[in-house]
Order: sequence, then structure tokens, then C-alpha cells
Amino acid sequence: MRRTDVRARHAEGVSFDTHVIANPTNTKEWIVFFKKNAGRSFFLVDENEEVESFAHLDDLIHELRDLGIKSAEIHI
Repeated sequence: MRRTDVRARHAEGVSFDTHVIANPTNTKEWIVFFKKNAGRSFFLVDENEEVESFAHLDDLIHELRDLGIKSAEIHI
């Protein structure tokens, strides 16, 4: 899900369970995983539909705040 989609759905009142997990292809990076009801889930992706990864957890937390996400579960 792109940033604009996350913001739009959040504005509509749609809530997600937000999870931060290690990137399976590079465990030194972090990715964001959104779970929605009915078993649907999404990764945070860029404009090219590629999964966004973050080298620093601080940068990812800042991004989540920018998106309006109030809480996230971090899986180490």
C-alpha cells in the first residue's frame, strides 16, 4: 500500500494493525506490514509498488508518525 493510500484510508477511519518486521531479504533492514480485518494485509510500498525498507528503525518510526499511525508492534 502506498503512502497516499495509507493516509486516505486512515482519514476515512479505516484502522490497521501495524507491524514492523525485519526484511526477510536483508535482516538489517525493517519493513512495515499492515493487517486489516478479514485476513487482508499489505506492505508499505513506494510509487513503483516495491516494498519500502528502512535501514534505521528511527527513520521508520518517523515515517509511521508522518502517516498518522499511532501505534505499531515491533517484531525483533
